[in-house]
Amino acid sequence: MQIDDYEKELNKLRKVNRILEKKLERSEIDRTRLEETNKKKEVLLKNVINDLEESQNKLAQRSQELEQTLINLQMMQNKMSVLGNLVADVAHEINNPIGFILGNLGPAEEYINSLLQLIDIYQNLYPTPFPEIRTKIEDIDLNYLREDLLKVLSSIKDGTDRIFQISSSLRNFSRADTEQKTAFNLHTGLDNTLIILKYRLKGNKNRPPIQIIKDYGTIPLLKCFPGQINQVFMNLLANAIDALEEFNIGRSADEIQSNPNLINIQTRLIECDNCIVIRIKDNGMGMSAETQSQIFEHLFTTKPIGQGTGLGLSIVQKIIIDKHGGMLDFNSVYGEGSEFIITLPVNIAGVDKTY
Repeated sequence: MQIDDYEKELNKLRKVNRILEKKLERSEIDRTRLEETNKKKEVLLKNVINDLEESQNKLAQRSQELEQTLINLQMMQNKMSVLGNLVADVAHEINNPIGFILGNLGPAEEYINSLLQLIDIYQNLYPTPFPEIRTKIEDIDLNYLREDLLKVLSSIKDGTDRIFQISSSLRNFSRADTEQKTAFNLHTGLDNTLIILKYRLKGNKNRPPIQIIKDYGTIPLLKCFPGQINQVFMNLLANAIDALEEFNIGRSADEIQSNPNLINIQTRLIECDNCIVIRIKDNGMGMSAETQSQIFEHLFTTKPIGQGTGLGLSIVQKIIIDKHGGMLDFNSVYGEGSEFIITLPVNIAGVDKTY
């Protein structure tokens, strides 16, 4: 082999070597990039793992909180059941002496009128009584006494009637539900709830009384769980009162007087859909869009800490939808008020009475 041939072969080898060196260089660059990519992926994977672990911890914590909330709700339900039975028993015990008082007020009024008539006859027959009698008449102010005595009797009767209404309402409101739905007068449930809430509807130094406008339609008895339906009425009406009281903050007496607090209650039978619709509307501030989006969320509340549990409307929704197969909707315009609409399917098999 000649020198030229060696030179050519050597050049070829050199060329191949340069190619290999370039490939090696590129491989080294690729290896470095791959290592960097792997490091980034490793960091990313660690972050994902950390995020997952954190999410898992949060989920476990949330699950524990929900479990504790469920336990608390069960305890609350048991307490409410015991309290409901206790209230019903107390209301029943109150009714007994109240019934005794009411039963005796009539005869007492008759006896007093008879005595007053006797006094009238005596004064007509003996217009000039003995000095001792005349002095006693002046001391007791007989004319004022006989006028005020009948007013006292009337006040006692009104008071006992009021106590009887409250105790009857408490007994009906706290009635325990059975496993089977029973026929229930919704208007009675609404009226009993309003009687229980009457102390919150009365006027005070900051505002006149909240006006209740009833627009009751002719509807049939509804087969339902009365105790649960009463709870729905209590929550919605109490929320309406809360909304009005919050709306009154910062308003003058004249402003409230010109735009008085109102709660409208309407019931209707929608025969074509075979359902009863109950509307409870207030003219308070209404709800913001943000509040409306969360209104039925579990534990959500707009009230200050310690004043609201965030369970009211979620419980209402569960009772209406899950327990009674109904619907719960609302309309709210910020600055104008809110309206909650309950739709309950009617099952009147064996129930013909309407009211």
